[in-house]
Amino acid sequence: MSTRRTLFTVIALGSVAAVAVAVAVALYLFQPWRLFTTVTVDEAPIVAVDGAPPPVIAEGTFLSHEHGTSGTAQLQRTSEGTIVLRIIDLNTSDGPALHVWLTDQPVIADDWYNFDDGNHIDLGALKGNEGNQNYELPAGTDLATVKSVSIWCERFHVSFGAATLVPA
Repeated sequence: MSTRRTLFTVIALGSVAAVAVAVAVALYLFQPWRLFTTVTVDEAPIVAVDGAPPPVIAEGTFLSHEHGTSGTAQLQRTSEGTIVLRIIDLNTSDGPALHVWLTDQPVIADDWYNFDDGNHIDLGALKGNEGNQNYELPAGTDLATVKSVSIWCERFHVSFGAATLVPA
């Protein structure tokens, strides 16, 4: 085998390996199959001891950002005094590393990136991209600083959708 043919083989195999690694990394980062998946969650609403709905402290409607998003977000106070974020009728895209954030940033229609500019409270991974779900706020959360809730993609640092929380 000639030196030239050996060099060509090494370059060809190296190129194939580089492409395979690039494809693997792209699949890991973008997870394109999630464009076609849906996770539906239907957690029961919070109820007071007497069976009545809990008081709503603040409420907002989701606005679409990176992906079409709809639904309602409510901060509710339980009869035990804890605060719960209730997301009602959520409908958004599934995606990698989606989290629910409470933030001190305003919701801006054309700014999908501003929520990590200030302070935020990560309430955990989004339980499902459709349906109703509850997230308990950490004890001591200062509601005076909370302006909005965002469905935040940690992988790409972008909001899928957000809601301004208006005091009730």
